[in-house]
Amino acid sequence: MITKPKGCHDIYGIEAKKWQYVNKLIDSLMEKYDYTFIRTPIFESSEVFHRGMGDTTDVVTKETYDFVDRGDRNMTLRPEGTAGIVRSYIENKMYGNMPNPVKLYYNGTMYRYERPQSGRDRELTQFGVELLGSDDPLSDAEVISIPVNLYKMLGLKEIKVKINSLGDTESRNNYRDVLKKYFEPHLSDLCEDCQERFMKNPLRILDCKVDKDNPILKNAPKTLDYLNEESKLRFEKVKEYLQALEVDYEVDPKLVRGLDYYNHTVFEIEAHVEGFGSNNVLGAGGRYNGLVELLDGPVTPAVGFACGIGRLMMALDLENIDLPVKNDVEVFVMAVSDTEKNYAATLVQSLRMSGFRVEMDYTNRGLKGQFKQADNLKAKYLVILNDEDLAKNELKVKNNKTKEELTLGLDYLLYYLDEVLLEDEPYDENYEKECSCDGECHHDHNCQKHHEEGEE
Repeated sequence: MITKPKGCHDIYGIEAKKWQYVNKLIDSLMEKYDYTFIRTPIFESSEVFHRGMGDTTDVVTKETYDFVDRGDRNMTLRPEGTAGIVRSYIENKMYGNMPNPVKLYYNGTMYRYERPQSGRDRELTQFGVELLGSDDPLSDAEVISIPVNLYKMLGLKEIKVKINSLGDTESRNNYRDVLKKYFEPHLSDLCEDCQERFMKNPLRILDCKVDKDNPILKNAPKTLDYLNEESKLRFEKVKEYLQALEVDYEVDPKLVRGLDYYNHTVFEIEAHVEGFGSNNVLGAGGRYNGLVELLDGPVTPAVGFACGIGRLMMALDLENIDLPVKNDVEVFVMAVSDTEKNYAATLVQSLRMSGFRVEMDYTNRGLKGQFKQADNLKAKYLVILNDEDLAKNELKVKNNKTKEELTLGLDYLLYYLDEVLLEDEPYDENYEKECSCDGECHHDHNCQKHHEEGEE
């Protein structure tokens, strides 16, 4: 039997519906923040990620899926979203033909070759945003607020933001020199990777997963002690704006993040989730003012974040958060004879195009089997066709919960179903379904406009 690759997952059934619900909520939230969706290629020139993320990062040195294509070009499956979006920003000259700042969001698959474990896969889905063209500390706070609000809307509790500042280029270089002097006498007490990082980028030592409990790392100099005045003032403004947005945070001077392109603000967002253990980070990001220029674009300040959707879904499951997904059908149409099935096909098509969730039998079951199938699908109402009723332009409708049954004229079915299903279905404030009814809605049970107007 052929099986899926290690570190990958099939997402289907009720789990897929939960993913779709979260994705719709993300789209709705991004519309409110005025971010535009962007889709970049799943694979890019290796240079995009190797230059953009930094050759000293674990992602580039150990985890990227690199390959040579048939044109003898070096390609890489995207391991994260930012570098590819910056490439697109430059190539498509967004800095000149879109409103400034350019606000983009993505939601797609990434690929990292690492040992699969709980919450860490080789194929993962990430949602993230990039705000390019603003150096205002308020833009840092806005970007941080997005995942915080998303997690709250989904019902997660005890959300905590950890923030730090790496400072500008001058501050970061000063701190780098201090770290080198500090770590040099202790190199033999660090792991092999950290000994290599010492020569290329000593800040990466602070992000080491092997030596994270080593007293040498715990006692290392802190970034905040080496910020210049401008960087200190900027960090204070970020904290002020977070308070204005009612985002709870704590300063973590050891936070550096794992990618080379960060400067100034860096952050991680945690939620207290039973079963996550010590690694309860759901999202992270920071400012990367030099990345656009590094990839041959104009000098452009930028900030962004990313969160793993798979890890988010795991958190929701562990917290037993019941997402309001639709796991039923509203109408099940039952037919047995050829004439009944011919009419059923037309009726099902009409009901679906009118906005109802509708199903019928496609395996030639008898009525008994169709009743069982309707129960398995959690059908709310049954439309039962028979040749005698159809000859009189009638059909039977049965409430599958109360078992109440009545006979209706064919022309009245749409109005009846719209009335009874609207009474059955509570409005979900997190899901606003677009409606093209222009004020004459007879079917869209989640039409925001008609809930506000009290449409019956």
